[in-house]
Amino acid sequence: MTSKSESLASTVTEDQPPRLQVVRREGSPEQAGAAELDQLCINTIRFLSVDAVEKARSGHPGLPLGAAAMGYVLWDRFLRHNPANPHWFNRDRFILSAGHGSMLLYSLLHLTGYDLPLSEIERFRQWDSKAPGHPEVGITPGVEVTTGPLGQGFGMSVGMAMAEAHLSSLFPVVDHYTYVLASDGDLMEGVSSEAASLAGMLKLGKLIVLYDDNHVSLEGPTAVAFTEDVCGRFRSYGWQVLQVPDGNDLDAVDAAIRLAQAEKNRPSLLVVRTHIGYGSPKQDTFEAHGEPLGPEATRKTKEKLGWPLEPAFYIPQEALAHFRKAVDRGTELESQWKSAFENYGRRDPEKAALLERIIRRELPKNWSADLPWFRPDPAGVATRVASGKVMNAIAQRLPEFVGGSADLNPSTKTYLAGDGDFGPGDQAGRNLHFGVREHAMGTIVNGMAMHGGVIPYGATFFVFTDYMRPALRLASIMESRSIFVYTHDSIGLGEDGPTHQPIEHLMSLRAMPGMTLLRPADANETTVAWRIAIERHGPVCLVLTRQNLPILDPDQYPLRDGVPRGAYILAGESGRADIILIATGSEVQLALAARDKLAEQKIAARVVSMPSWELFEDQSAEYRGAVLPKDVPKLAIEAGATLGWYKYVGETGAVIGVDRFGASAPGKTVMEKLGLNVDNVVQHALQLVGK
Repeated sequence: MTSKSESLASTVTEDQPPRLQVVRREGSPEQAGAAELDQLCINTIRFLSVDAVEKARSGHPGLPLGAAAMGYVLWDRFLRHNPANPHWFNRDRFILSAGHGSMLLYSLLHLTGYDLPLSEIERFRQWDSKAPGHPEVGITPGVEVTTGPLGQGFGMSVGMAMAEAHLSSLFPVVDHYTYVLASDGDLMEGVSSEAASLAGMLKLGKLIVLYDDNHVSLEGPTAVAFTEDVCGRFRSYGWQVLQVPDGNDLDAVDAAIRLAQAEKNRPSLLVVRTHIGYGSPKQDTFEAHGEPLGPEATRKTKEKLGWPLEPAFYIPQEALAHFRKAVDRGTELESQWKSAFENYGRRDPEKAALLERIIRRELPKNWSADLPWFRPDPAGVATRVASGKVMNAIAQRLPEFVGGSADLNPSTKTYLAGDGDFGPGDQAGRNLHFGVREHAMGTIVNGMAMHGGVIPYGATFFVFTDYMRPALRLASIMESRSIFVYTHDSIGLGEDGPTHQPIEHLMSLRAMPGMTLLRPADANETTVAWRIAIERHGPVCLVLTRQNLPILDPDQYPLRDGVPRGAYILAGESGRADIILIATGSEVQLALAARDKLAEQKIAARVVSMPSWELFEDQSAEYRGAVLPKDVPKLAIEAGATLGWYKYVGETGAVIGVDRFGASAPGKTVMEKLGLNVDNVVQHALQLVGK
């Protein structure tokens, strides 16, 4: 007998936009009762959401009212998860990319038995509530990633699907789907186009996006700004596109998800036609998007959909009992997976032990023992080149270390030699090719990090952090284990000119709470910086040079212990100091050379290498005071904006930096012309000490 899903599949063709045609049969009394229960559950989601928004006097009721039906079908019939253990590794991932509709997710989490009490939902959008205005990972059990800035969740879902595909190719017991609920706004954002293009090329068949196609955005109908052929766009990316004409048609949504699951070689976009603010007087208008319905409209909506006017936050026991079956189902699913894992461990104990370790996010003992140390060399090496050598050493010890660049591996030196390329034909490869898609790269790295089982990195030129800021900011908010490798770190890159020479970028990232930025002074500081990046909780940016830098002797300078402290005395540690020269990255060499010049004039200069402000601020007041005593004049030197440095040099200190855009010329010439030279450092130092 032909199954229902097979008969539905036969109606979908690829030479025209696929549309599901659901042939219905006469329902039995049992089926009629089930349909009635389904509607009761859907309305429970709707009005739990509406009541929370009303009480908060703030929020977005439109999406939960319109998308409740498809959310219910997904969570009730398909999503493999365990409310009793939100961190079960083989769970399906669900991402609400349209994070403004957070009450839809909170309603589902509460009803299915997650640790999200009704009392927290009643405090929606209030201080210290587990139900914040937009979903935040770590705040609400069951929330996979922090979303709200549109498009970010979509991009992170591609990263999660890539992580699953990679791990599944190595460990057969890893096998789950990544589901996304995305809005019109998500698909308008450019990052979703970047990420979708890559996902289609990579044939991520376990990625399923439900598009809440309600034709309304915050300003009004989407037609005022968004009239493109979304189905055609995604088909051109290599996606399977399925259309559901009525988002309240549970059988059609069910059939579409089954067809999406059956497609193994393409991600799927389910275009589900919904009505924002469904059932309310504000249905299909922008007024339903981002503000409470109001008491009168709430009353009319409940009356229209047959819902009791009182009490607020009403949950029918029959509906709750049905939702809570998810707890037993989830416990059984996890138990079955654990049994499968145990069998896998008996067949391949070494790989099973490796998977257990990376799931726990633990590092093997002495993992950094083989990291390279570089011999002193005045000719030196660029820190990007040193970084590439360190990365390849890391890859030998940490199989979970994966990543790539935005079409810049030859320049960023981030290719892992001999470890294969991740692609549609080999998802076991560890080198990712993001293409010229910096924004998507950032979101994908975040998604992979939040999925777990991998330590991901993404690389590009430092100036292109401008294309990645939303992803960097979310990495910081989520405290994700994301590593970003940025090369060509200053005006020292030279001939490419001001468009490629970062100026304000160091300070802008230092201003970002939770981000750790490391700008090493040489190859050996780079080795230590990478060790920190791997071990650090939260995102890390490594900022590296294009130009060669002399290599410091790790046996002569205390950089092994100094770099982890953020700033340390590199030279002049004994006796008094007439002045302190503080520098980062390539400018440390200027400080050392200036120290020698000052010594000729009997001026004792201390050189402090300061690769990381954030790590330095983590140190005790005593340590910081010992490195930068208050009573000694200070001069900071950095090839970037001077803003912020007066925190360390004080009102009586000085800063040599760059507060203009750069120029096209050889790097040494640009540095010289803009004051990053030894003579200028010496002159400023002499002025500070009164000579």
